[in-house]
Amino acid sequence: MCGIFGVFGTDQAAAITHLGLYSLQHRGQESAGIVAIDRDSVARGTRKMGLVSEGLSARELEGLPGSIAIGHTRYSTAGSSSIENAQPMLARFKGGHIALAHNGNLTNALELRQKLEDSGSIFASTMDSEVIVHRLARATEALPEYMLAEALTGVEGAYCLVVVIGETLLAARDPRGWRPLVIGSLGDGYVFASETCALDIVGASLIREVQPGEIIAVDRDGMRAFQASPIRQLYRCVFEHVYFARPDSYVFGGSVDRARRALGRQLAKERPAPSADLVFAVPDSSNAAALGFAEQSGLPLELALIRNHYVGRTFIQPTQTGRDAKVKIKYNPVREVLAGKSVVMVDDSIVRGTTTKGLVALVRGAGAREVHMRVSSPPVTGPCYYGIDTPSREELIAANHSVDEIAALIGVDSLGYLSLDGMLNSVPGGPSGFCHACFSGEYPTPAPSTPIKLRYGSREPISD
Repeated sequence: MCGIFGVFGTDQAAAITHLGLYSLQHRGQESAGIVAIDRDSVARGTRKMGLVSEGLSARELEGLPGSIAIGHTRYSTAGSSSIENAQPMLARFKGGHIALAHNGNLTNALELRQKLEDSGSIFASTMDSEVIVHRLARATEALPEYMLAEALTGVEGAYCLVVVIGETLLAARDPRGWRPLVIGSLGDGYVFASETCALDIVGASLIREVQPGEIIAVDRDGMRAFQASPIRQLYRCVFEHVYFARPDSYVFGGSVDRARRALGRQLAKERPAPSADLVFAVPDSSNAAALGFAEQSGLPLELALIRNHYVGRTFIQPTQTGRDAKVKIKYNPVREVLAGKSVVMVDDSIVRGTTTKGLVALVRGAGAREVHMRVSSPPVTGPCYYGIDTPSREELIAANHSVDEIAALIGVDSLGYLSLDGMLNSVPGGPSGFCHACFSGEYPTPAPSTPIKLRYGSREPISD
């Protein structure tokens, strides 16, 4: 999962992109980058490991003039966490330059890459995204939007893209609509972003979503759009509503906050905890679900866990060692709230179980008499091939243990998950049109031949 941002037709486009990336930081914290194109069609870029605030300084932004820019915050799902794999990518080709930022995961990237390498292409990274850059460089079409359509022919999986070819800004979304992408207006210019919260921070007004299979081009002649691929059966990622997107965003046409409140209310209906004294959230992504649970159950909502906001999201740390260390410094319990109480702890998901086990120990250590765990999504039983870093069933606690076994492993008195139907009926636009493969095992595409991240410098898959 990554965050992408693009802007056309505004002064100091790089600075606006920098600001937009702050609102997309939750989508990726491994690296960040910006590419800008100046009035002479010269492309310049910077990429840094770490957070937007850590790597992209004001001095560097001053060296990125122009009214066109794209940006990216990265959370690796294909390719290792290294500067070689940071985005946006910037390449020179016979027609000038190509800059590209990608959110998603291409399921047939290895096969496409092998064909390109067999015909002489040399890759500089292990990212699946680089496949698209090479195909763009080989495209025979003349107009940038048709070059991109040609490059995406035969590409499978999830992708939202912002691309600059020459002085044209392009945006594209895969025909199944796995990941969100919106377009907004800013003065006489245009902005593309993964989420609407990034439009808000730069003062842009939402126009609409980029449609599945659509390519939009913006240049000096204005904006034009065409349906590059027929819309296929929609498989929008339901996990965007459950966890990834910010609650102040609109995703797939609906409010994330309202979706999470509805998930919490349905959870309280399906998995009540009548003996509990109070309910609290595992902050921050579960706050709205806990509020919905409290509204439906009549239990008081308390602030029982305090989060250190200077620590990143633990689930999207690239290694288990990093996740374990972050849990220990990320949360602290409020003893006065928990001591002697029977409590409901609401979280949005349990993936590996390591974070949850540590949190339960914290809550019990603060004196809670009983801990009832409630999860506002079903058990995660399969890997995601479309942009979430759950590459193997061996890492997923629900793929290998029953609900009762999980309750014992994480140390709770009871454990209740939201049903699949309950989740799908709670999100805006549901129950149809959503991908729930990680919960149900119903995958809309064949599994990739190498579902584990490729490591830089090796053609062999190496697990985290």
